[in-house]
Amino acid sequence: MTSQQHSIFSRVLVGIDGSDESREAARQAAIFVDGELTLLASYDVAPAIAGTGVGVPYYQDEELLRAAATEALDRAREAAAVASPTAKIARGRPADALISEVEREQQTLLVVGSHGLGRVAGFILGSTANEVIRKLPSSVLIARRRSESDFPNKVVVGVDGSPESAAAYAVARQLSERFNAGLSPVVAHGGKPVDRGLIDAIVDRDAEELQDEPVDALVAAAADGDLLVVGSRGLHGLKALGSVSERVAHQAGSSVLIVREPSGQRLDEGPADAA
Repeated sequence: MTSQQHSIFSRVLVGIDGSDESREAARQAAIFVDGELTLLASYDVAPAIAGTGVGVPYYQDEELLRAAATEALDRAREAAAVASPTAKIARGRPADALISEVEREQQTLLVVGSHGLGRVAGFILGSTANEVIRKLPSSVLIARRRSESDFPNKVVVGVDGSPESAAAYAVARQLSERFNAGLSPVVAHGGKPVDRGLIDAIVDRDAEELQDEPVDALVAAAADGDLLVVGSRGLHGLKALGSVSERVAHQAGSSVLIVREPSGQRLDEGPADAA
């Protein structure tokens, strides 16, 4: 295993919100992790004077919100029991809590459910998931359950000759070998021109050649798979809007692993509490 591949799965963080989707995220993270696994639930008290007891609305009752986060973590622990995860609770917006934890603890993979609104906080693709995809320097796995069969069973990876796609292919190949899963490289010719020589230098087997633009090609190729791996150019904020990796994360029916090189970390916020 190369150092890059090891770095992606050595410190894995999962966003937990009490939904079935976040428990699936915990399950998939426990399968992939090759090191430390952390589950993080957050709660955010509505902007008013917080309190507790009779007459305090649920969304302003900090004790109830923290209790819901604790319950969500307990259920997620069961889904990820094989990995003996660490559980943490943080107060604040879900995206802020996850980004802060990734950067402070140098987490190398963040896993979130594809959608779902739990009692603790909403990890919904289009809000929190979108925000972490655009802002995080680490790799991100958007977890979706396709079937009850072993996961991963078929890994699809996009290759266009770029260094980012080379990194994605290396990770996809390692996962294929580790889990004895099928591996299907895909080359899309409907977008920018691709360099055949560079692709041949990256891929060590026949690739599926599609004439569609990259997003359509990858989504179609992964229709019968359960994990789609794509590289990321490392764009953040507004520059990431409409990127291939973001659009694939929205449209694919399978789990999507966005492979990125780790970068800087922010150390200016206090740690989450262990639960």
